[in-house]
Amino acid sequence: MNITVTLIIIGITCLVSMLGFTGMLNVSPLIFNSYEVWHRRKWYQLFSYGLVHGGWGHLLFNMLTLYFFGPVVEQYFGAVFGAQHGMILYIVLYVSALAVSSLGDLFKHKDDISYNAVGASGAISAILFAAILFNPKMGIYIYLIPIPVPAYIFAPLYLVYCWYMARRNADNIGHTAHFWGAVYGFLFPLACKPEIFRYFLSQF
Repeated sequence: MNITVTLIIIGITCLVSMLGFTGMLNVSPLIFNSYEVWHRRKWYQLFSYGLVHGGWGHLLFNMLTLYFFGPVVEQYFGAVFGAQHGMILYIVLYVSALAVSSLGDLFKHKDDISYNAVGASGAISAILFAAILFNPKMGIYIYLIPIPVPAYIFAPLYLVYCWYMARRNADNIGHTAHFWGAVYGFLFPLACKPEIFRYFLSQF
């Protein structure tokens, strides 16, 4: 089996998360705490929190999503930017999306010492929306719905849902990170090569 960057990211993330679940690793310093990042300059937490998850379900859902869509983006990046350059840009997209997707929560909660966040969802939203940019007509399955939803329909519904749930602030899910991660994932390839947008439009 070809070992891709996506599988390496999944492997590292699963290892750190599972060591945290079992208590073999103290993951507390890795967790994103808005107060510590802003006031104590623990900038590394903008990235390290993506290695930590809140439970087995959280980890499984994120890694399965990355498993299905990560290789798609890797393949397109390789085709558009070349194998080596594309691999580097893919890594840059994933890692930078961890930080970019958390900036909204950082500014909003920078004085709240109790605000914590874990999980790679923001970066995975970025990967998902990068895949949608390259293939807007692909089918996306939502939870247990047996019929795939076209990506160009799923994308705006996802953004509206994230925006709405972030405003409600009724649960412990990082909807703001999901929203900005998705937006960033769509824009990142375009910033690298604006001509991709013509390819995106040509598929409709």
